[in-house]
Amino acid sequence: MRPTMRNLLCALAVGCGFAVAPLQASAWWNKDWTQRTRVTLNTSAQGLETKEPATAVAVAVRLHSGNFDFVSAKEDGADLRVVAGDDKTPLKFSVERFDGINELAVLWVQVPTVTPGSEKNNLYVYAGNKKALADAADATNTGGFDAATLAAVHFSDKEAHGADHQGVLKTVAPITTEANGLLAGSAKLDGKPITWQANDKVKADADGAVTVSLWIKPDAAANGTLVKWGRLALTLQAGKLAARIDKATLAGGEVKPATWTQAALTVGAGKAVLYVNGVEAARGDAVLPALSGPLQVGEGVTGLADELQIASTVRSAEWLRVAAGAQGAESKLVASVKEAGDAAEEGSPGYMGILVKNLTTDAWAIIIILGLMFAVACWVMVSKTMFVMRADKDNRKFLKRFRGASVDMLHLAKSGTHPNSSLFRLYMAGVRELKKRDVGEDESKHDKSLSGASLNAVKASIDADLVRESHRLNGQMVFLTIAISGGPFLGLLGTVVGVMITFAAIAAAGDVNVNAIAPGIAAALLATVAGLAVAIPALFGYNYLASRIKNISADMQIFVDEFVTRVAENYGAA
Repeated sequence: MRPTMRNLLCALAVGCGFAVAPLQASAWWNKDWTQRTRVTLNTSAQGLETKEPATAVAVAVRLHSGNFDFVSAKEDGADLRVVAGDDKTPLKFSVERFDGINELAVLWVQVPTVTPGSEKNNLYVYAGNKKALADAADATNTGGFDAATLAAVHFSDKEAHGADHQGVLKTVAPITTEANGLLAGSAKLDGKPITWQANDKVKADADGAVTVSLWIKPDAAANGTLVKWGRLALTLQAGKLAARIDKATLAGGEVKPATWTQAALTVGAGKAVLYVNGVEAARGDAVLPALSGPLQVGEGVTGLADELQIASTVRSAEWLRVAAGAQGAESKLVASVKEAGDAAEEGSPGYMGILVKNLTTDAWAIIIILGLMFAVACWVMVSKTMFVMRADKDNRKFLKRFRGASVDMLHLAKSGTHPNSSLFRLYMAGVRELKKRDVGEDESKHDKSLSGASLNAVKASIDADLVRESHRLNGQMVFLTIAISGGPFLGLLGTVVGVMITFAAIAAAGDVNVNAIAPGIAAALLATVAGLAVAIPALFGYNYLASRIKNISADMQIFVDEFVTRVAENYGAA
């Protein structure tokens, strides 16, 4: 089994609210909630490796159609609950975004402890209880962050002025946002700074401690100020990250253009450290000055910015590494998988259940069309098989009578008919033509009155009926050819569109781990399977029927020649 899949199936080992559990949680947290998403923080070598525990980390959890069933959840996400790996302990969380229409959501979960070197750090996101009220932890939007967090500005697409977790920062002017940024909404930077008014709750004392972090996606490697707060600043210098703390300076770490990068600075205990994407880039001596007053972001920088966080403590290197790993779009830290409501008692849903749950609307439309095609193809195959079998049976019975007749060759209908026999209908067509010429009315006379031209005319009339019988035999076979040729192409169309939608949703959600991609792509492939399931039976049925029809058609041609020959012998001109 591949490591990424094994991570999702492993148990969890977490301290301070997390506990070691078996491969699957021992019990469903609350049976009123019908679905859950299992989230794994993989800090082993196969994920984002850490060496020390990280406590009270604000972890960003992305939900999308690949790992969460938005249909069964409440439209506003009021039934969301987050539970630790022991499936008992509720965790504090907040909701940055919940878009049930586009099936995208971002939660901030305060994880008590993330164990290092482990693929068993799990938590569960529950939903699917239409009677549930909004969780009190979400009411102030503070649940995902600890008490040391002074501000956490999300730039949500629903907040035109930006919103921090305490609601204390107010911008001087509205912020232009990009709806689908790093996590949810991101701020658009045009070189003019985004400014928040001074607030007495967002400040730092001299000789104290502070951690400032910001995600940035600059358009070019230019100079500018990422964050400015009093005598503290995070800057860009020709694409390189730098910091200024009063009179002290630090430089180190590259911020690539058109790429999301997290820049972070910690100051405390006489030391300042710069981090790029959770990795230390520079270190130096610095004493924190008193910080207060307005807060600015993005002066002289064009591009996008997201998730500004300020804390009144020095975050550890492992804390920043886990936080950056959870927030980044390409990290190996976070993996998630959707589970059915009865998973706790009956095991995880079957493969087909996972596929069906992840089918997109276009795939459902294609599969419904293919289902109708399959029904028509089955009806044609069954009805046509019965028709061919009856025709073949009656043909044999009639042919035996015809070859055994002598003087009464033209009067076989008087002693019985064969309604399902194509040969009998051709025979009757020939008899009608002969009666028009007064041939065979009195078999005792054996008068031979047919000229060569008349015989040719009778044969032409029977040949015309032969063509009509051939059309009747081949009728409705076109539906099978449509199923054979059109089914796979329709299925392929559903797969291609489904894959496109899956990748678009993943791009919007920013979650590219295998568990986010695999369910959507696997479900999209179900449309191709459905197309083949229609085409393959239709192909076998068509070939079988075509061979039977070919034999009957050959019998009809032979019979016409045999009938005309016997008529010429008995009634031809001398």
